[in-house]
Amino acid sequence: HMPDIHFKNSNKRLEVPDNSNILRMSLRYDGELPNRCGGGICGTCVFKVEEGSEYLDKVKVQERRKLGEEWLGNGYRLGCQTFVTNGDITISWDEEITKQVIKKKPEKIQKEVSSVK
Repeated sequence: HMPDIHFKNSNKRLEVPDNSNILRMSLRYDGELPNRCGGGICGTCVFKVEEGSEYLDKVKVQERRKLGEEWLGNGYRLGCQTFVTNGDITISWDEEITKQVIKKKPEKIQKEVSSVK
């Protein structure tokens, strides 16, 4: 069984190969997820995971910078950075939240490397 991405807003269900990029699949099959840059910088493709978060790959640096721990902790990811691994997911998005994320200043990420003098 190939994973399904259910786009709640457009009411599309896409059967996609394992390890498919969410934004790329939306663009290819008209899932209607908003997008602009595709590079994890603008935040336009932010979505909320409604079901199946365990079937998403791990959070990328770009997502940490743009979304920060609070948004990530509330189940938000960036479509351009996120891949569905091997199970079904349901995602949604909200214009107001998208606007807030777009406006949010990127956070400086603390490098997790301690400098040894």
